[in-house]
Amino acid sequence: MANPTSVPLDTRQFQAEDGESAPICAMTFNANDPSGAAGLTADITAITSAGGHPLAVVTGTYVRDTSEILSHMAFDGQAVTEQARMALEDMPAGAIKVGFVGSPENISAIAEIASDYADVPLVAYMPDLSWWSEAEIEVYLDAFQELMLPQTTVLIGNHSSLWRWLLPDWSTERSPSAKDIAKAASRWGVPYTLVTGIPLPDQFIDNVLVTPQAVLYSEKFERFEAVFAGAGETLSAALAALLANGHDLQEATAEALTYLDHSLEAGFHPGMGHILPDRLFWAQAEDDTDAAPRADPTSRQSADTGNSNDDLLSLKPFFDLPPNGCTKH
Repeated sequence: MANPTSVPLDTRQFQAEDGESAPICAMTFNANDPSGAAGLTADITAITSAGGHPLAVVTGTYVRDTSEILSHMAFDGQAVTEQARMALEDMPAGAIKVGFVGSPENISAIAEIASDYADVPLVAYMPDLSWWSEAEIEVYLDAFQELMLPQTTVLIGNHSSLWRWLLPDWSTERSPSAKDIAKAASRWGVPYTLVTGIPLPDQFIDNVLVTPQAVLYSEKFERFEAVFAGAGETLSAALAALLANGHDLQEATAEALTYLDHSLEAGFHPGMGHILPDRLFWAQAEDDTDAAPRADPTSRQSADTGNSNDDLLSLKPFFDLPPNGCTKH
């Protein structure tokens, strides 16, 4: 017999929480990734973990596994535009993240949307594109430079990828510094650049938030032996969510790097390819014997921010974090 005091589910009234307890929305434009290594899967889980509500706009889909990307199929610009505008007319976004969107047409559509929300910070992440044809890469990067970078608040990418893209004529024996890359990005209108995976002596790497004039934040980490897929997506999505939640850029960068490091330290190996970050590490039971095998921290070398060893970000695990969640080495 039904409980006479119960209320039928279809007549219950659910009220959305107001004020500071409600998560802030962050919109992400990215490709579907059926392997869960990167793309929208990474963005959704990272934004959620960083306290945001993800507004996920599908720009296309990869055909890939945890080892490699075989191909990509892009949506048309109208499909991307309709998804985004419908969501934004209903829910305000505190930040926008742009990952790999598949075509110059989609870059143009997203840039037009971003221009209508010019006060919203935009985090642009440039992954490794070496799996694509040279002709497609050139057209895509040209469109990204001309249309997306002028809308970008923070550009994120691996040192080697940003170097090859923004400084193709670099001819000196010295590798370009983060400030050199930031100066190149600023010529396209980018005020802040987060350069990851900068090689340092003694098996260390640096991750630097920089303007053309100054280094705003840097974090040095030790390199370990392992290859991860999807680290850069994780970092950029977490940063977007933290900016949406009102953190200043330096604080958000420190927190996003810390979050990424914990995700890598808890990384797991679901298939036969690379290790994936566990972006929901905080939700895992301490004794989960049925979980997929975890990464071995003693064999960790690097964290792949794209899809090849060219886009690597290496982080040493944090253990005893101070209250602000950031440890310098």
